[in-house]
Amino acid sequence: MNSPIGPTDSSLVPRFAGPATFARLPRIDQVERADVAVVGVPFDTGVSYRPGARFGPSAIREASRLLRPYHPGLDVAPFEQFQVVDGGDIAVNPFSVGDAVETLDQGASKFVEAGTRLVTLGGDHTIALPLLRSLYRQHGPIALLHFDAHLDTWDTYFGEPYTHGTPFRRAVEEGILDTEAIAHVGTRGPLYGKRDLEDDRRFGFGIVTATDVLRKGVDEIADALRQRIGNRPLYVSVDIDVLDPAHAPGTGTPEAGGITSRELLEILRGLADLNLVGADVVEVAPAYDHAQITSTAASHVAYDLVSLLALNHRGQTGS
Repeated sequence: MNSPIGPTDSSLVPRFAGPATFARLPRIDQVERADVAVVGVPFDTGVSYRPGARFGPSAIREASRLLRPYHPGLDVAPFEQFQVVDGGDIAVNPFSVGDAVETLDQGASKFVEAGTRLVTLGGDHTIALPLLRSLYRQHGPIALLHFDAHLDTWDTYFGEPYTHGTPFRRAVEEGILDTEAIAHVGTRGPLYGKRDLEDDRRFGFGIVTATDVLRKGVDEIADALRQRIGNRPLYVSVDIDVLDPAHAPGTGTPEAGGITSRELLEILRGLADLNLVGADVVEVAPAYDHAQITSTAASHVAYDLVSLLALNHRGQTGS
C-alpha cells in the first residue's frame, strides 16, 4: 500500500497560498484511496433563527490553513497514519429539507460503503440525521455524544419534522441510536418548558450541562462519558454553539454561559480510546464571526476528530 499523501508543504508553498482544502490536504480525486474524508454540507434551510451556516464549510476550510501535521496532545500524526482527504461538498437541495436529507443520506452512504469515515462540516444540525442513518446501516445502533447548547430533541418547528432542532428525536424514533449510550454535553439556557427535559430523559439521553463542566472539570466529565459509551460504535456531533459566544460568536443560536474552546478540545481528547465511527462540526455561520474566532475553533475541533479517528485506526492495526 502506498504511503499517505499529506498536506501541501508549507516550507514550499505559504499557508495563505493555494487551494483552501481542509488542512491543505489532497482532494479525493488526487489519491487512490481515502480512509477519512472531510466533507462539507453547505446547507442551512433547517435553521430556526439566524441563517448563514451554508457558508460554514468554506470558512472552516479557510481557517484550517494553519493546522499542522502532528498533534502533540494526542501524540499522533493523523495525516501520516492513514490517508485523509478533503472530500469536497455533498451538494443538496437548498429549497427542500426533505429532499436534502435524502440526498445527503445517499451521498454519505457512498463513502461509508467504501470504507471511508467521514468528518462532516456543516451546515446546520439537520444534517446529523441522514449522516447517522448512513452509519446505522453499516454498524447497527449508534452511540452518540452530542455537544450543543441545545437538546435538539424537539418534535417539530411550524409543523416541520426535519429541522436543526429535531434530528436526535427523529434518530431515536427510527431506532438509529443506542439509547443506553447517548448524551448531551454543554447544554444551557432557557427552554420552552419542563416537558422538554422530561421528553429528552424519556428518549434515554443523559445531560452534562455547561455548569457541570465548570464545576466537575474536563477529566471527570470525559471519564463519565467513556463509561457511558463503552466500546459501542460512536458518533460525535459538535454544534459550535456549545462554546460560549466569546469563543464562537459566528453561529445561528448563541447562548450565554457556554464552555470554552479549551474545555471542548480537552473533553474530546479524553475520548481517545473510544470506537469513533464518524463525526460532524456544524452551525458555523461566518457572517456573524469576528476575526475567524468561530471558524478557527471549528477547524481545530475537526482536526481533533480526525486525530481521534487516526488513533482508532492505529489501535486496530497495531501500527
